[in-house]
Amino acid sequence: MSDTRGTGPLRQALHEGWTLRAVTGPQVPPEVEGRVVPATVPGCVHTDLLAAGLIPDPYLDDNETRLAWIGHTDWAYETTFDRPPGAHRRLDLVCAGLDTVATVTLNGVEVGRTENMHRGHRFDLTSLLQPRNNTLAVRFDSAYRYAHAHRDRLGDRPNAYPEPFQFIRKMACNFGWDWGPTLVTAGIWQEIGLHGWSVARLATVRPLVTVTGGDGRVDLHVEVDRLAEVPLTVRAQVAGVLVEATLPAGQRSTTLVVEVPRPALWWPRGHGDQPRYDLNLTLHGPEGDILDTWHRRIGFRSVRLDTTPDPHGAPFTLHVNEVPIFVRGVNWIPDDVFPTRVTRERLAHRFDQALAANVNLLRVWGGGRYESADFYDLADERGLLVQQDFLFACAAYPEEEPFATEVAAEAAEQVTRLAPHPCLVLWTGNNENIWGWHDWGWQEQLAGRSWGRGYYLDLLPGILADLDPTRPYWPGSPWSGSEQIHPNDPAYGTTHIWDVWNTEDYLRYRDYLPRFVAEFGYQGPPAYATLRRAISDEPLAYDSPGMAHHQKAIDGDAKLRRGLDAHLPEPRDFDDWHYLTQLNQARAIQLGVEHFRSHRGRCMGTIVWQFNDCWPVTSWAAIDGDGRRKPLWYALRRAYADRLLTLQPRDGGLALVAVNDTGQPWRAPVTVTRFTLAGEPRAKTTLEVAVPGYATVTLALPADLARPEDPYTELLVAEAGEAAGRAWWFFAEDRDLPLPAADFAATVQPVDGGLRVRVHAHTLLRDLVLYPDRLDPDAEVDEAVVTLLPGESTTFTVRTAQPIDPTALITRPVLRCVNDLSTPSPA
Repeated sequence: MSDTRGTGPLRQALHEGWTLRAVTGPQVPPEVEGRVVPATVPGCVHTDLLAAGLIPDPYLDDNETRLAWIGHTDWAYETTFDRPPGAHRRLDLVCAGLDTVATVTLNGVEVGRTENMHRGHRFDLTSLLQPRNNTLAVRFDSAYRYAHAHRDRLGDRPNAYPEPFQFIRKMACNFGWDWGPTLVTAGIWQEIGLHGWSVARLATVRPLVTVTGGDGRVDLHVEVDRLAEVPLTVRAQVAGVLVEATLPAGQRSTTLVVEVPRPALWWPRGHGDQPRYDLNLTLHGPEGDILDTWHRRIGFRSVRLDTTPDPHGAPFTLHVNEVPIFVRGVNWIPDDVFPTRVTRERLAHRFDQALAANVNLLRVWGGGRYESADFYDLADERGLLVQQDFLFACAAYPEEEPFATEVAAEAAEQVTRLAPHPCLVLWTGNNENIWGWHDWGWQEQLAGRSWGRGYYLDLLPGILADLDPTRPYWPGSPWSGSEQIHPNDPAYGTTHIWDVWNTEDYLRYRDYLPRFVAEFGYQGPPAYATLRRAISDEPLAYDSPGMAHHQKAIDGDAKLRRGLDAHLPEPRDFDDWHYLTQLNQARAIQLGVEHFRSHRGRCMGTIVWQFNDCWPVTSWAAIDGDGRRKPLWYALRRAYADRLLTLQPRDGGLALVAVNDTGQPWRAPVTVTRFTLAGEPRAKTTLEVAVPGYATVTLALPADLARPEDPYTELLVAEAGEAAGRAWWFFAEDRDLPLPAADFAATVQPVDGGLRVRVHAHTLLRDLVLYPDRLDPDAEVDEAVVTLLPGESTTFTVRTAQPIDPTALITRPVLRCVNDLSTPSPA
């Protein structure tokens, strides 16, 4: 008779003692060939070679190009370990993530192979383990060789870049993007360890949380693996409610229902609190002993997506706890090319930057990765909604084997893994692939070959319907809701707006009345300190070799110049170019967001491309690759404010639009004044705004106020005090304005943790920006992109631990405004 008690479960990490060596490759340099170096696990080849001093930092200058050989090379990791103590009937090797084409051997015997970075694997080692000195090896074949082989076998398929990323289940942006380097990684990139167990173990636990009529319910789907056909008991507890179920011998799954009366609801930021409840589950053997445990924190909330057709097309409105949410979102890319460098602390800081910019949703973009447990836990904790793409982006993907099986397994694993998280409110099938099939010439190139449609419209929705019907699914971004309607039709579902960056002026945003903008963006360079750390060009110029290498967008610099030419004075040098291109990026996105928010109700969301960067680069990000805030971040904070005043063109005139994204009514007098550039008032009115919660009010401005006597010397200012700040309207572009030379008084005063800079304007000062990172790379400032009328003052608080020259802090190129370009360039 077999022992049905067994030994308690064992979980032992195998993160120590690893080594790394190159196995074979066409261009392995002599200093690497034959070398065995210490390996950090979790980690990757690039970071290990960097730590060993064998490669230069791939983020600096053009080092990236000299490291292409790494992705074409096979690599071997190896460690030794002793068999752990205990009479476990089964000892499994559990690999949370191997990147990507791996062969695993123990003591020279192959135990398994993998070919998908985005899923875990489990291998039975029991019969192969020796008492001591077991040799575990993981060989990684070149991702390029694998992808090329499948491409040659299945036939090529179009994509956005000349790399084979759609022929391997790996982070697509490893192969380069229009903001990212080509650094094709390999390695044990997630936890690896031993799991010892007997009798039975919890294979999957999938809690589906719903709220109906204010009461909560958890449908807890449990699957077990067995070594003994004996009765088992599963017990679950949440919010003081305990339930249990018995699995008779031979049964491998059960569902427990936990009903929680009137739980405190989880809300997105700005709408309420984020209470979470401990959900504990235990698996018991026939004699009551604990065989396995599982714990997560869950939140009670409902979510639904309203796409019911209306007179304008079809909306795309997220409802959380039956409240329609205007999405103030940002697109999230991997925060580093090398994922193990992204710690919980770093994520927490990045999330705090998002919250401080009034963001309420992160869209995890489909060319990256399913993020870490810390990512979703922090989003739960902070009330940040998450839209999660399945990992397909900008390419036609094959649906033949082995990809169909790998995609199904990957999706099932990730849907199950992320089910406990209240932050996750939407799954999306892909990024731009359905749009690409319609508009990018793919149909002719494919000549009938598969391209991913079956994934987005059949496989993935089927998996969600089976494993998690509590969350909405949308087949693509963009997607109109029907194959009979163009996938990027702004009147239906979600849309991407890229003609603005690629070919049009940013004023064209106002020509769109979309239901939901899932991507739109405008480029700008990173912070000066970030550039100086990453690029050694002397002198820096927008087209110097290092700068050019860190601009990955096709014709990116020409598009930046086109934007400047339409709006701003001619830059005289690199410092002007840097300030003006950053400023133009901030203005473009602020204009777009305010326009879309002014149509709240018809448009119910914007997701700016993009929030973060993975390395130092000129890009669409608000936070650069070193984590520094660009002027765009400050503009986004204003445009995404809970209460927004904005001046908008309407019906041949101008209107004041008050947007209230809180649940409380907003009543306030708003003063709108037409000034000259010299600060002289020419006309003025006071409008009473009364905006219900989650609503918008539009008030037409009187014609005498909205029509200037001279558009080149006048402007409008609307203000409602501290409640919503100011809205500005200039009747002509800065390049055409007779802006006065900047005249101001500035003082610098020490304060705890830094300096306070007070600027008092003697003339109009257009879009002041303070760049303290030019003097101390770690310095930060609390405000940017500030316009002052003559006689007004503003205060900048600079956080720095270093002594800073006060004179340098308040002169060019540290303190900038557009008026600078009205004065002669310094000698």
